[in-house]
Amino acid sequence: MTDEGVNGEAIFSRNSANWTEPDGLVLSPPDVDLSRVWTGVAAEVWRRRPGPAEWLAARLLRSPGLARALVTTPSLLLGWLIATLIVLAAGAAATLGTGTPYVALFAPAVAGAGIAYAYGPGIDPAWELSQSTAVSDRMVLLVRALAVFGLNAAAGLAAAAASGVSGSAAAVTFGWLVPMTAVCALALAAATVSRSANVGVAAGMSGWAITVLAGQVSAGRLTAAFANSLLLPYLAFAACCGAVAWYATRIPRGAS
Repeated sequence: MTDEGVNGEAIFSRNSANWTEPDGLVLSPPDVDLSRVWTGVAAEVWRRRPGPAEWLAARLLRSPGLARALVTTPSLLLGWLIATLIVLAAGAAATLGTGTPYVALFAPAVAGAGIAYAYGPGIDPAWELSQSTAVSDRMVLLVRALAVFGLNAAAGLAAAAASGVSGSAAAVTFGWLVPMTAVCALALAAATVSRSANVGVAAGMSGWAITVLAGQVSAGRLTAAFANSLLLPYLAFAACCGAVAWYATRIPRGAS
């Protein structure tokens, strides 16, 4: 017995609950159109009225679908943003008390975690829904990554300003933006290749921790990770990781 979407070799299970192929894969019953059901579910969820932030994003991006994907970014939700601000505020307080630029040390790790959780299956409640839109995965990923990076950079700069750094410490404050780019790129590449945000977070934080500790061992100070001589290697590394993430989000040949 053959039906559209059902292999001719499929057999009906004993409990009459579904169709089962010889290899054990469960298929939908021939009288159920899962594509139509999913379209109805997606339409119900996407039907909600956009808020002010989504309306503004839709005007700027000129794409309601892309705007909806942006405002549902896991690492841009209120709880995540509050946690980010708390971590950076703690870094600013520690900087005021010790003189060590902890904001510059914390910001790349925080941003890397946010980037890893920006997009992907398993952690994004809108990921499956985004597959039903005409917006490409790469465009969603790009917009979300830029938004997360921009917000984290702005929050880091504000925290650094509040910590009252000056002189060479100010140079470190602005110098961490390049290492932050490299850490974010590493976390993004690991998350997209493994399809796991947790792997991306682990890769980003581990890479940054190793870099900072290596600087401490070689130069005797934590801020060695912000040396000007490392800026070009950071940028080259970020470009390589970006290329990996771009390749990992490609559309396989033959897929529509």
